[in-house]
Amino acid sequence: MALLDAAEIERRARRIRCLFLDIDGVLTDGKLYIGPNGEETKTNYVRDGYGIKHGIRLGLQIAVISGRPSESMRQRLQFLGVQHIALDTEDKEPAYLRIRDALKLTDADCAHLGDDAPDVPVMRRVGLAMTVADAHDSARAVAHWVSRYNGGHGAVREAIDLILGAQQRRPW
Repeated sequence: MALLDAAEIERRARRIRCLFLDIDGVLTDGKLYIGPNGEETKTNYVRDGYGIKHGIRLGLQIAVISGRPSESMRQRLQFLGVQHIALDTEDKEPAYLRIRDALKLTDADCAHLGDDAPDVPVMRRVGLAMTVADAHDSARAVAHWVSRYNGGHGAVREAIDLILGAQQRRPW
């Protein structure tokens, strides 16, 4: 795969019905803060949350697949209205296929915003493969589109705005 021109990205984005997201390095900046008792803390960008919430309200399905377990992220995603959450899933492709099939979608109906090697198998399948500005080279190599923003700093909102804009469904 290679980066696509703006017209082809818009054409593909018009068809997207579900955006799949990774957590670490996409919804977060990829940093894990470990407390003295082993508890983890992550930060979330409020505009990404706003984009998720309003994208869902406008009919865009959001699904999250992450290789790490995180009860705090599950709670945050549920608060935002995300119904399809697969955590502690290192092999993301089976979870992607299960969710895609449950939603009765095709690969062309799906986009995935990932940042590293575990996301690549799903990125190779979907109609619109997206990545963050600070992505690992493995994700950049298969991406159709690269955000202007790093993970945890607005890339999710930018991807949702791109999809909704192509479909003439703006959240504002």
